[in-house]
Amino acid sequence: MNQPRDFVIPGPVFCIGLAVFAAIYLALFLSSESQAAILVYMAAGGMVLLLNNMSELKPRLSEAIKGNERLCNRLAVAVVLALTAAFHADHYTLFLIGTILLYIVVVLGLNVQLGFTGVINFSCASFFGIGGYTSAMLLSKTSLPPLLALPLGGVCAAVVGSILLLPVLRTSGHYAALVTMAFALLFRIFLEVNDALGGPQGVPVRSMSLAGWDFGSDLVIGDLQMSFYVSYVLLGLVLLCLAFSFVRRIERSWIGLSLDAVRVDETASACFGVDVARWKITAFTIGNFLSGVAGALYAMMLAYISPANFTFGDSLIFLSILLLGGVGNSWGVVMATAVVVLVPEKFQVIQEYRYLIYSALVLLMIVFRPHGILPRKTRIYRPGEAA
Repeated sequence: MNQPRDFVIPGPVFCIGLAVFAAIYLALFLSSESQAAILVYMAAGGMVLLLNNMSELKPRLSEAIKGNERLCNRLAVAVVLALTAAFHADHYTLFLIGTILLYIVVVLGLNVQLGFTGVINFSCASFFGIGGYTSAMLLSKTSLPPLLALPLGGVCAAVVGSILLLPVLRTSGHYAALVTMAFALLFRIFLEVNDALGGPQGVPVRSMSLAGWDFGSDLVIGDLQMSFYVSYVLLGLVLLCLAFSFVRRIERSWIGLSLDAVRVDETASACFGVDVARWKITAFTIGNFLSGVAGALYAMMLAYISPANFTFGDSLIFLSILLLGGVGNSWGVVMATAVVVLVPEKFQVIQEYRYLIYSALVLLMIVFRPHGILPRKTRIYRPGEAA
């Protein structure tokens, strides 16, 4: 007698269900004002993650996502668009969504540096700020189209980052960390004493405009009025899609293979003909470029920037996001950024203690789960097979 077969949910259906759950959960979380309700949603989210890790659902979920990666990418974009539509008139919520998108771009750049290549960078927020100040100066002093300020912000961040290339290449471990920490502190002092950049008070930043579309004005379509932040969210989503696709292609290419080799063992890599210095320079430059591009758009979204927007503490936040999500895992970066940005903003009780909480979280992750929430699997490379 034939045994009945277990019902298996198709992978695409699994992914669509997960996207719908994520959209509903985030919409409820973002719309909540009561601190008690937010605490309940946080506890519920934690329980879901815990049960997923303890049940047989986790391998099925991983297999479904792995086998339907393109669908998952499109569903993630659809979730952001759905949230944007749901909160189309809510300035605060849309600003949070835009901040999350741009922070993800920054941490993706840090992921290329530390996650792929093992290059430590504690000055990530400084390059984020270089992009922001570049866009502020270009838009106030020149007549360049605002859209060009985005790549130029990335280029300036990459060029300024070249100052650190020699000390970063000549040091390793905690010595390299000290070099980047010193740069972050010097950058903050440079901004505060430089009157041309507004000093400690900062400078105003002109809003983005594209083909006559002013991002600083609310959108009106018929009787529907939408927040001006909708424009920044949409542009930030485009920027994130480009950055995410770029980083994933690097990871799966022979370039990513070389970066992984450098991170795992520099001496062995050099013995097999891998140019260690070349790939460290490449990773450091790419990461700083992505941070600069994100910073340029972030400055336009804020409309006013100051040295307080790009502190050493912000660099620690970016690093904690990477450690929490999983070093080297791009999808882990997306999840961790949403958690790190949303939880302190919505749960105001912990707002004043967020840096203390981030520090404790980093210590706990290093001790109990050093590979993060979504650990990056060991790379298996065979000719003709994707990583």
